[in-house]
Amino acid sequence: MTTAARAPILPVYRVGLVAWALLVVLQLAWHAWLVPPQSMPLTLLLAITVIPLLLPLLAIRNVRRALLWVGILSLFYFCHGVSEAWGSAGERWLAIAEIVLTVLLIAALGAGVKRRTDQTGAPPSR
Repeated sequence: MTTAARAPILPVYRVGLVAWALLVVLQLAWHAWLVPPQSMPLTLLLAITVIPLLLPLLAIRNVRRALLWVGILSLFYFCHGVSEAWGSAGERWLAIAEIVLTVLLIAALGAGVKRRTDQTGAPPSR
């Protein structure tokens, strides 16, 4: 019985994984500690903001797939960050951090995409 060797995680995917983890930490710190909700239960707000970020962990055996799912989900967090950046000045730095982390995550995913090549190994000409 042979075991398949696991492919090493690309450095750019490591950046994506760190951005993902920091996005989860940011949501927890933002909503549970720094700016707690005034009009809704904390557990509901954390369920809305944190649980979706944890769902891609179900696909973590395939890092690229997990990052793809969290990249799709991060578009919501990007929109949230942009809308909050125009809000109160007290939350602006949190919103900017959210925007930076989502852009970093999506950029890491895009940078790890394999480009098609022709038979000679050269990238296709345009």
